[in-house]
Amino acid sequence: MESVDSGSQRSDPVRGDDPAGPSFVSSPPATPSRYESQKRRDWNTFLQYLKNHKPPLALSRCSGAHVIEFLKYLDQFGKTKVHVAACPYFGHQQPPSPCSCPLKQAWGSLDALIGRLRAAYEENGGRPDSNPFAARAVRIYLREVRESQAKARGIPYEKKKRKRPPTVTTVRLDVASSRQSDGDACNVVGAPSVPVPP
Repeated sequence: MESVDSGSQRSDPVRGDDPAGPSFVSSPPATPSRYESQKRRDWNTFLQYLKNHKPPLALSRCSGAHVIEFLKYLDQFGKTKVHVAACPYFGHQQPPSPCSCPLKQAWGSLDALIGRLRAAYEENGGRPDSNPFAARAVRIYLREVRESQAKARGIPYEKKKRKRPPTVTTVRLDVASSRQSDGDACNVVGAPSVPVPP
């Protein structure tokens, strides 16, 4: 009777030495992109904000007003000088000396943040139709921040124009089915008829 060593025939799926043939081993997950990492940090920051909210607020009860409140809360960590209307440098892009105007979050940073949080909300099970980051009030708030910062800092924000693909003009050709006396003819609709030489 043959003695079989049960340990010698075991396959190791990690090393891929299965006697039945090669096996596919899943590699460790790839490092998330910079965008994905930032999105996860932003999402966790927002959830922490809701947890610390007085009274604590469940994500399911969060509205556009809470999102705006969160954006205003973030202004205390801003690094962009936004001149108040009474400041002598209001509307100057590069003021000649420092002033006591507040530092705020730049509009572009807030806009990008809302984009990431909007995506994170849906990736974490939220329904698109109830997404508080997509609320009309949030869009209006961001537009007002953009306009006020543009005036205060003297920087016009212009919407980037998308490059449109070139349009293709179609021309309809009518081919005459009957032979004309001078040969076959091909007529372009709307163009004068030109006889085809024999």
